[in-house]
Amino acid sequence: MANQIALPLYEKIPRKNTLQRVFDILIFFLLLSLLIYRFLFLKNHGLTWFLAFLCESWFTFTWALVISTKWNPVEYKTHPDRLLQRVPELPSVDMFVTTADPVLEPPLITVNTVLSLLAIDYPAHKLACYVSDDGCSPITYYSLVEASKFAKLWVPFCKKFNIHVRAPFRYFSSNPQTFGGSSSDFLQEWKRMKDEYERLSRKIEDAVQKSVPSDFTGDFAEFSNIERKNHPAIIKVIWENKTSLPDGLPHLIYISREKRPKHLHHYKAGAMNVLARVSGLMTNAPYMLNVDCDMFVNNPKTALHAMCPLLGSKSENKIAFSQFPQVFYDGLKDDPYGNQMVVLFKYMGHGIAGLQGPFYSGTGCFHSRKVIYGLFPDDVDSVNEKTVNNILSNFGSSKELIKSGANALKGKTDSPLNLSNSIQASYQVSGSGYEYGTSWGTKVGWKYGSTTEDAHTGLMIHKRGWRSAFLSPNPPAFLGCAPSGGPSAATQQKRWVTGLLEILFSKSCPIFATLFGELQFRQCLAYLWVLMWGLRSIPELCYAALPAYCLITNSHFLPKVQEPTVYVPTSIFVIYNVYTLSEYLRAGQSIQAWWNNQRMSRINTANAWLFGFLSVILKLLGISETVFEVTQKDQSSDDASDAEAGRFTFNESPIFLPGTTILVVHLTALVVSLLKLQPPARDGHGSGLGEVFCSVYLVLCFWPFLKGLFGKGRHGIPSSTICKSTALALLFVYFCRRVAIG
Repeated sequence: MANQIALPLYEKIPRKNTLQRVFDILIFFLLLSLLIYRFLFLKNHGLTWFLAFLCESWFTFTWALVISTKWNPVEYKTHPDRLLQRVPELPSVDMFVTTADPVLEPPLITVNTVLSLLAIDYPAHKLACYVSDDGCSPITYYSLVEASKFAKLWVPFCKKFNIHVRAPFRYFSSNPQTFGGSSSDFLQEWKRMKDEYERLSRKIEDAVQKSVPSDFTGDFAEFSNIERKNHPAIIKVIWENKTSLPDGLPHLIYISREKRPKHLHHYKAGAMNVLARVSGLMTNAPYMLNVDCDMFVNNPKTALHAMCPLLGSKSENKIAFSQFPQVFYDGLKDDPYGNQMVVLFKYMGHGIAGLQGPFYSGTGCFHSRKVIYGLFPDDVDSVNEKTVNNILSNFGSSKELIKSGANALKGKTDSPLNLSNSIQASYQVSGSGYEYGTSWGTKVGWKYGSTTEDAHTGLMIHKRGWRSAFLSPNPPAFLGCAPSGGPSAATQQKRWVTGLLEILFSKSCPIFATLFGELQFRQCLAYLWVLMWGLRSIPELCYAALPAYCLITNSHFLPKVQEPTVYVPTSIFVIYNVYTLSEYLRAGQSIQAWWNNQRMSRINTANAWLFGFLSVILKLLGISETVFEVTQKDQSSDDASDAEAGRFTFNESPIFLPGTTILVVHLTALVVSLLKLQPPARDGHGSGLGEVFCSVYLVLCFWPFLKGLFGKGRHGIPSSTICKSTALALLFVYFCRRVAIG
């Protein structure tokens, strides 16, 4: 027993990566060699050489950031079985689920996430689930009410038979022997649960079809004549565990915060802060979990895994949050949209974990309430009245919230005996004007000023000197759904890049956090690597234009085949691609998945990232504001076996214009080169095999767009986009001709 208590709750195990380091350094020195070669012969060449030098300088800088980020990968190994031996009583956890649109985020998806949370392996009286509905949808509320009835059957069933997958839609998609057993008692219960779940699904689907769940009377009276962006707060305690039974059903609370047209609501960050305040009044748990509405619990011991680093020896004054990677279920084969991020989390994620800790990714994260309220690591061991008063001085006008905040900061977690007693105060802190004159969104809670409130909030936590833990248990803690279409994938990428650039160009920039805060230097470099994604669109677009420009004007930006220096760019291309391919193969991915991610990297940079960059520039110039765009969520991937699955889809959005233009430009350039329509070379050294190869490579990267030129319906590029792209391509060709003549 004594040995068990002495054993650590988690281990931080370094990963061996000697071979990876060798390849990283080799590529870096090759890039430096190319830059030196460019610089030495800069005077002998024209504008194309100078542009290539600038672009390659950016690529070299980016690669240096990648090397720093990946250099010291670590693996966190948790021991939840030791937790109860070490901790006499598990701390309470408030679980937050956010949804914003009942059409883009169907209520049945939200319901499955909620049911999986209610059924996790954790004392029920220590849990409370809060659902934030920014769509103020009576259908979402109705779905949760019906789900709470089903939960009274579902949760005991999961606990009794130790069911591993606790999202019903996922569990019932397989036969009972896969996830349970074959005893007659179990099979009978399984059949009954399946029938009850199908009944629940039909009720919800019927309500969605009608657009209203019932007459707006009784419990639904508050939803009558509701406008989505102009309504009072609605807070409902759907279920309360009044008996505080550890094997009962956790609390379930519905919240739709007040919204008014003339008040900023700050998108998801604003919703999270309302959840923090309302939960602070009702249950005031010392830890908070937040998940997106489509990220269901896949590992029932997730909360126990998360508590290991948070409660481990001397961790409370070091680790602010436990972050789980985003993993997706039923992803399309070979990741055609490049958004499943398997390799990204495996290498970059574990590399960042070896620094100050992973970024907060907005879902699948357990936070300490003290940290969210603004506490510094040095103050944890000695929270005095002065510290508490400094933090709570701008907490708002609610005396009840200030009192609960003081208790949370001091480690007192007594929650009210009756949740209904806190309803009135909860309405006050959910008001659209409550935050005016307070520190919410700046010093307290989730941070405002970016559409990626997660990265912004995590950065500010790390700035105060906190660390974070990156946990990858088996099976994965959470599973979600990745966007399964071109428009939705592009929308997601654009929103990410927009928010990241907003942080980069603000006073929250990680450079300032290192100079004037406690952000470690290499953690700063890791943040810069991700925050500068949008900036990559400019050098990559310029570099993509160079081969076409050279083919049309009969000039060159690459060494000739007969020159010895041609081996430098050739080696970079070959070694980089072999290296990244090996990463994908070691991560269990296919060669096709590697290629899909390579081409989507080019497509996203030219399209979504460029538009994200432009939207931030317009914001900085005061011309327009950035907008938070909700991504379409799809629960089922039944069409994954369909022949159409994975085919790129398009719509009328201008986001596909740059990619289509690049394709048309390169097709034109290849035709000009093939038909020998180029002007005479100025210096006798015209375009060569290198420029032709680059053009062909880019056409292959934009192959989905080439198919889209001839496709129909959603698989075809709209004619208006094709016409605009053709006009832009002709302008580019005209410009090239003018330069050649000049």
